[in-house]
Formats: sequence, structure tokens, C-alpha cells
Amino acid sequence: MQASSRLVLLAVLLTAAVSGCASVASLDAAVQRGAAPPSLRFGVDTFAFANESRSKNRGKPDLYANYCFVMARGVTQFHRFARFDPLAPRLSHDEYVARVKQVVSHAPWHDPLPADDRVVIPGYGSLYEFSRDQEAAVKEGLVGRFWTWVHWTNWRVVFPMPRWQQERVARETAAELGDGRPVQLLVTNFPTWELNHTVLAYAYDLDRTGNLLFTVYDPNDPREPGLVTFDRAERRFEATRLYDTSRGPIRAFRMYYRALL
Repeated sequence: MQASSRLVLLAVLLTAAVSGCASVASLDAAVQRGAAPPSLRFGVDTFAFANESRSKNRGKPDLYANYCFVMARGVTQFHRFARFDPLAPRLSHDEYVARVKQVVSHAPWHDPLPADDRVVIPGYGSLYEFSRDQEAAVKEGLVGRFWTWVHWTNWRVVFPMPRWQQERVARETAAELGDGRPVQLLVTNFPTWELNHTVLAYAYDLDRTGNLLFTVYDPNDPREPGLVTFDRAERRFEATRLYDTSRGPIRAFRMYYRALL
């Protein structure tokens, strides 16, 4: 066995060991169960602003780039730990910054809080409305991007992964969505440099052949949901509709679902 193959096998086994040995329903079970309804409302429970492209916004003074991991994770954190109260009086900029910091201080893999224990965002009815009107405060309150760049699991993008591992990601994602929990995915077509990114899957449907069509929130595009397909015959993911990305095979990995992952 070549050294590179041994490294890939070791990496896959290490990730599997850390993620635990819990059984996951087969893809056939997901197909039999049918489509999973959305666990989020796009344009309501998502951010109104975009993670911007450096190459398309050269020289922009207030560029908000390389925050895709922070934003996708933030949608999950608001979904699980915040509550909006549109009838309550609005707060100042600094007070809203503090509320956002409270929300994102919760680990995204923790169980959702009951309504009475959630961080209240007064004066707004949704994350989309809040982030549209208080964009500066929301951006300031979201945590920095540095640690998302150096997260220890990011090494996965440089390795080819066996098809059974990708099928497991699809099974786990379908199971989580079936239980109403959105799933953050690291997606890549490395060694092509076009896509090293993250999206948040929040629903799935099936095509006529039983392939899984994952609807995703893409931080790069606040206007339209994206689509990632899992081809059951090929046992691989495909970028079907992702912002500024060519359609074709990709690899996908779960993120922020355990303390180490």
C-alpha cells in the first residue's frame, strides 16, 4: 500500500472513531421515508447579507469575505439558541452586538434551548429581517474567522475519500434532516481551487431515480437556495446549484456536530 493511500485510510478511520459508532439508517430507509421537510425557512431563518468574494470585490473598503464557516454555523446557532420578539422595543447597536455574541457563544452541536432560556432579539421577527436592518451589529457580533481556517478537520479537503465514506455522510445528513436538524457540510472539489466552502443543508427531496437532492443555504448567496445532489449509483456528491461554482463532482464532510468535529 502506498504511503498516500495509508494516510487516507488512517484519516478516514480516525474520523470514524471520533464520530462514534452509532448506527445510521440506510439510504434505502431515507428513500422509503421520502422527502424531509425544511428545518429552516430560507429568507427568514438565514442571513440577509452575503459572504463576499475577494476576486469580485477588489478594493471594496468594507469587504466581508471568508466568513462562510462563521455564517453557516451562525444560522444553526440562531436556530437553536435565539428567539425573536418583534413587539419588544429595539436596542442600540452595541446592545445588539452583545446579543449576537451571546447567541454564538453556544456550541452549535448542543441541543436547542427551550424558549424561555433562549437569547431574545427584540424588535425583529426573524434573522433575515434582523441581519438586513442591523447588518453592522450582526457582523460585529459574529465571532472571528481565523479559527475556522485552521480547524483540525479541514485537512480532509486534500484527500480523495472512498465512496463508502461519502455514502455515510449522505446517510447521516438525511437522518439528521429527517429529525428536523440542519447539517453543516464542508464541500470541496480540490485539487481544483474553485470550491473549498461550507453550506448548510436544511431539507432533502428525491429525484425519479432515488438520488438525494439536498437543499442548502449557501452563505455566498442570500437570494436563492443551493442544491447538492448525492448520486446513489455513483456514491458521490455533485454540485448541482452552488453560487459561482461549476456543476460537477464534489466531496462533502459534516462539520460542527461534535466537540472535535
